Amino acid sequence: MTTNHKQELLKIYRDGLLKDTVPFWFPRAVDTEHGGFLHALDRDGTLLDTDKSVWAQGRMCWMLLALYNTVEKRAEWLEWAERGLEFLERHCVDTDGRMFFHVTREGRPIRKRRYAFSEAFAAIAYAVHARATGSSRSAVRARELFEHFTRWNFTPGLMPPKFTNTRPMIGIGPRMITIVTAQELRTNLGDDPILTGWIDRCIDEIRRYFVKPNLRVVMETVGPTGEILDHFDGRMLNPGHAIEGAWFIMHEGHYRSDASLVRLGCDMLDWMWERGWDSEYGGIFYFRDIYDKPVQEYWHDMKFWWPHNETIIATLLAHQLTGDEKYARWHQLVHDWSYQYFPDSKHGEWYGYLHRDGRISVPLKGNLWKSFFHHPRMQWYCSQLLQANP
Repeated sequence: MTTNHKQELLKIYRDGLLKDTVPFWFPRAVDTEHGGFLHALDRDGTLLDTDKSVWAQGRMCWMLLALYNTVEKRAEWLEWAERGLEFLERHCVDTDGRMFFHVTREGRPIRKRRYAFSEAFAAIAYAVHARATGSSRSAVRARELFEHFTRWNFTPGLMPPKFTNTRPMIGIGPRMITIVTAQELRTNLGDDPILTGWIDRCIDEIRRYFVKPNLRVVMETVGPTGEILDHFDGRMLNPGHAIEGAWFIMHEGHYRSDASLVRLGCDMLDWMWERGWDSEYGGIFYFRDIYDKPVQEYWHDMKFWWPHNETIIATLLAHQLTGDEKYARWHQLVHDWSYQYFPDSKHGEWYGYLHRDGRISVPLKGNLWKSFFHHPRMQWYCSQLLQANP
């Protein structure tokens, strides 16, 4: 990858973030009446639904404050994020300290899920706010929420089981989110042996239980000791999710100057690129089967926005850390495919959901899962990476 090409990419990611993605979402997403963010938006930004995802409240606060801390100290970014944090604190925490998943516009609870990812996204929002403002209260709150998240997800028997105990399974998701949440707390609050311990534990469990070198695959779920369960759920792969986990581990390897972690992350990327890249139409499949059997989920061959965001990050980071031109070629492939099909040239931002061949499935720009997070995080992370390594 030449210096000129890196500069072209930097402009695409930075300008896309500041001149396209941010203006699409703000200020229209700011709920000036009830606080927090309205994020279920149609193609042109009109409101489709006033319900609020608690994930989105934390993620959007984090993204605004990450921009405030690293790009430009725009007063409105800080103001909007603080409105989001106030909404989280007032309306999104249940009496047991756990957080809801889905609330009304006013903040009345609709749904509370068994897993605790809302807490992780709120934790990173409070951590980055502590860095932005020096707030000791936000720093304490970030640590409290991280403790809630890890205790709920990793204390045996505490989380209600999703299924019976006939076929117990564990997932890669909580381990991935623990790594990236601890990394964000470390970045914004300072190093801490507790955070390091959680990162070490979760990388070790991913390596031992989910990474299968003999099969060149990263599993989404396995049995309690890492065994592959030969059933629909047990065989199912989520290439984009594993690739997201790969760059979290590469990022940690870079932070520690640990070549073994960089290698682990690159192996995960390599194997899941092989499994996930659609050689006929291009783009990243949503689900695959470990043995190439049919997948039961009907959307298995669709192309969602976020796996492409994560693969753009992972391939660029792998190239920057290793210099291997293979990753530059992969980055070009996923970048070119994504920028051909996902962007909306008329109204801005990216569509979220495409058919296998790149046709638009649904034109919305936001819902309970898609908000101001994966796409701007990709643009921000890649531009930061390219600025640091021109």
